[in-house]
Amino acid sequence: MTRAGPPLGVPRYKDPPARADARAPRRPRRPGVTPPIVYHPAYQASLPEGHRFPMGKYGQLAARLTERGLVPAGFVTPEPASAALLGLVHDPAYVAAVLAAAVPRAIEREIGLPVDAGVARRARASAGGTLAAARLALAQGLAGSAAGGSHHARRAQGAGFCIFNDVAVAARALQREGAIGRALVVDCDVHQGDGTADCLVCAPDLFTLSIHAEKNYPVRKIAGDLDIGLADGLGDAAYLAVLAGRLPPLLDALAPDLVFYNAGVDPHRDDTLGRLALTDAGLAARDRFVIAAVRARGIPLVAVIGGGYGSDAAAIAARHALVFEAMAAEAGP
Repeated sequence: MTRAGPPLGVPRYKDPPARADARAPRRPRRPGVTPPIVYHPAYQASLPEGHRFPMGKYGQLAARLTERGLVPAGFVTPEPASAALLGLVHDPAYVAAVLAAAVPRAIEREIGLPVDAGVARRARASAGGTLAAARLALAQGLAGSAAGGSHHARRAQGAGFCIFNDVAVAARALQREGAIGRALVVDCDVHQGDGTADCLVCAPDLFTLSIHAEKNYPVRKIAGDLDIGLADGLGDAAYLAVLAGRLPPLLDALAPDLVFYNAGVDPHRDDTLGRLALTDAGLAARDRFVIAAVRARGIPLVAVIGGGYGSDAAAIAARHALVFEAMAAEAGP
């Protein structure tokens, strides 16, 4: 399911639609408050031995966050998303098929995961976790979920290890209840956020920015609001220059009520499904920049972890922890 749109790097709109009520800052910083982190045991499901998706990273990430003192009050446990909540974004027939563990084999192959009861529970927990973290971010300025970022899940089906589009579900739910009017999705996963673009195509106040490797998956991209395709092998300095040139003016033009930050670590040079060449230091600098730019404008930010692939789950978990460390540093002592 592809939708005609502009080439990569060209926004869907000539200029981002500015808010008439734009103002900053709207929410003060809350120094000394450790940003809450949402986690559910169902985030880690069982997969067949040798499966290439690094499911073990979720438990290892939770352990690392605990060891580093980033959850002094413990994790926040979310309510799994209901079928009605998921239906705000996804075809109800697809939602029902997932919850019944009856996804057609052709779609299951596109997803790349066996959609059994455990994987379905994980998908519900992840969507509920992103919504819970978003609510916490609106209340406290910063929050994150130790999962989420399933940005290849489209309205009609999942794909690319993604079953339900948690960010799109959370954004639509918050908008529907009046908690937000406008949101910005900052997607720094190495793969273009085609599913999020598809899910939010009819929601002009839910704006998508995707910064990704141009030649990477998906081959057939669904145009988002602003897609920035990067050349293979791009390193830290060039990547950060692109981010610094595009994000601040977009924040100023949109003045969103909330930023969803997909802090995927697959732009790392050692990632098995990435094509960029960021280092650990580059990922950390990226996370610090995004968080600081958003919070300097008084805008709440919720982080999800996105992709990160390879055989060393501990190393991947350590990279995923960087965004939570950056949020804690931004909150300050």
